[in-house]
Amino acid sequence: MRVGILGSGGVAQALGTGFVTLGHDVKLGTRTPAADKLRLWVKQAGTQGSVGSFGEAAAFGELAVLATAWSGTENALKLAGPPTLAGKVLIDVTNPFRAAPNGSPTLAVGWMDSGAEQVQRWVPGAKVVKAFNTVGNPHMFRPQFPGGPPDMFICGNDASARQTVGDICKSFGWGVIDLGGIESARYIEPLAMVWTTYAFRTNTWNHAFKLLRRS
Repeated sequence: MRVGILGSGGVAQALGTGFVTLGHDVKLGTRTPAADKLRLWVKQAGTQGSVGSFGEAAAFGELAVLATAWSGTENALKLAGPPTLAGKVLIDVTNPFRAAPNGSPTLAVGWMDSGAEQVQRWVPGAKVVKAFNTVGNPHMFRPQFPGGPPDMFICGNDASARQTVGDICKSFGWGVIDLGGIESARYIEPLAMVWTTYAFRTNTWNHAFKLLRRS
């Protein structure tokens, strides 16, 4: 499968490496394709990894991933071209965070809306699925925790798209909790704030969530 990732930071590179490891071809979309950090990533990814513009990454991907800082998300989608993403599954990894006075982030969108719902409005033809936003990028691919595989919470309006993303999560080493329609991002994104708040309070970044059930 060809995967176009909109973004080129740590999250984009971690997910891109995961896809490449599983045998997929990946193109990172960025404003700075000649950056040293990206040349290093391409070298490590080998023939299955490449870098281009946002538009090139969107056109390349049979499946797309949105992995930008929230402040640049809307513009990245404009540069990618909403018509180019129409009909494609778009994994939304973003979190609508903004900096608080103490330096830690807080939610910029919430309660009656979510970042994922905004993304779906910005690219109405895409099949947006929220995923991979409740863990740090070092643990996105094949997470190793003493309590067993953690769970990834996902949501989106298209059931087949959620199935596709759920299968990707499982191939990345995650359990999957499907919360249904895109409006459930109103709860998943605040869960990312729980992850982040704990990280800032403890200065530790090696944690993830798991839903415990009784049979």
